Amino acid sequence: MSQTITPQQLQQWLHDGREIALFDVREHGQYGAAHLFYGVSLPYSRLELDAVRLAPNPAVRLAIYDETGGELAERAAVRLRALGYRRVHILDGGAQGWRAAGFELFAGVNVPSKAFGERVELACATPHISAPELAARQARGEPLLVLDGRPFEEYRKMNIPGAICCPNGELGYRLGDLVADERTTIVINCAGRTRSIIGAQTLINLGVKNPVYALENGTQGWFLADLPLEHGSTRRYPESTEPAGLAERREAAQRLAARAGVEALAAQQVAAWADDPERSLFLLDVRSAEEFAAGSLAGARHAPGGQLIQATDQYVGVRGARIVLFDAEGIRAPIVASWLRQAGHDAHVLAGGLDSGLALAGRVPAFELPALAEADAATLADELAGDAVRLFDLRPSMAYRAVHIKGADWSIRPLLAAAAAGETRPLRLLADDPWLARLAALELPEAQRETVRICRADPAVWRAAGLALEEGGGQPPDAECIDFLFFVHDRHAGNKAAARQYLAWELGLLAQLDARELAAFRPLVAEDRS
Repeated sequence: MSQTITPQQLQQWLHDGREIALFDVREHGQYGAAHLFYGVSLPYSRLELDAVRLAPNPAVRLAIYDETGGELAERAAVRLRALGYRRVHILDGGAQGWRAAGFELFAGVNVPSKAFGERVELACATPHISAPELAARQARGEPLLVLDGRPFEEYRKMNIPGAICCPNGELGYRLGDLVADERTTIVINCAGRTRSIIGAQTLINLGVKNPVYALENGTQGWFLADLPLEHGSTRRYPESTEPAGLAERREAAQRLAARAGVEALAAQQVAAWADDPERSLFLLDVRSAEEFAAGSLAGARHAPGGQLIQATDQYVGVRGARIVLFDAEGIRAPIVASWLRQAGHDAHVLAGGLDSGLALAGRVPAFELPALAEADAATLADELAGDAVRLFDLRPSMAYRAVHIKGADWSIRPLLAAAAAGETRPLRLLADDPWLARLAALELPEAQRETVRICRADPAVWRAAGLALEEGGGQPPDAECIDFLFFVHDRHAGNKAAARQYLAWELGLLAQLDARELAAFRPLVAEDRS
């Protein structure tokens, strides 16, 4: 049996100033329905693939939880210890035990980042503009620049008419190529509230002289006002490597970082931190995906700046860890670090950035997986025709619902062993990622595991092999789709009630926080811009 920790002990640990990783090992849908405020999603189906990325130091103090503190948490603890983690504790009673002890659970994802955005708006009185007012200004032909602070993939799904994609992490770097007249009004939008607020306040904190506003409620507010959105747009910031006003932007970014208490660290200091056995270190490259792919520092991970602010828990799984950011020009990293500092993180920048010469050795997780052979679609078709095998589809439940091979059962790692119990036929596992199939196979008894073959998950290949497919339908039922978050999932699909519910959820987050959670946020009060 693993060590346990009571809800009261965990509450103390979360606020004692020492590092702690708190992992929710349930699947994404379960996590999003109700989780602890500082809980980081580490689904059991992906545990070995994501654990080291989220908690790189095996000596970190680690607490995990499931729904009730039961079998799933025990299985996850075994796997984490196999990865080398030495201080694993299971929350007694799980999420239900936390609630029973009188503590709050939160719906949704990236909750700390979203709550921080709401706190920033209140503390800084971030100016906002309603969708009808922005539409009226556009109709009057006023000088306006609407910037969408989301990644390009999100922007292309729907955007405010005329908006240009410029993710928040790029704003301070790219603005000089987007606007030249200080009289032009700048409006930052996202799909909801957080990135609109953070984007607008970024420009205000940098001392931009233009009038700056956050679009109230983003594209959802636009939709709720019965205004038409664009879809499939491709406008984005210019790809210049020397944007206009670079020196001025760099100076403003460094002033902002200093206000937030961000330090610039020499490469030697960061290397020494990496060797500290008692602390966790995250070295993050905040540039664009294209820049990162072209070359980065050894040991660094990619975390685009805007998304790092918006979804910190997807990149950093240790509360209180040391976070060191870098870029190539000395603008983006200081700005992002200033926000992380305000959100309560121990954030720094690497002096010299990409040219610092820093090289760190990354930790390689040590775990063994069964070497599973593959079965092609034609062979699978023959096997299914003779009812010779049992087929499990391990793709996301919504992908299974859309189309699957007739006779395949949907499953996922934490459920697979129970679903296959008593099955004497050889097993076939369909998966988008062979690693997920190999992890799932770990759950099976050895005799069954030896019969497993992995099959490529590709409907086009299935059709070509003559496999019978089924499309649509409500299987598996919602209650069994533990990997999918139904929480206002159709807010971007024409459902106004879902959009209103989501915005109400964002606005209500601060009321759910306790005094210590609120005190962790330290937003900078906006300076006088007159």
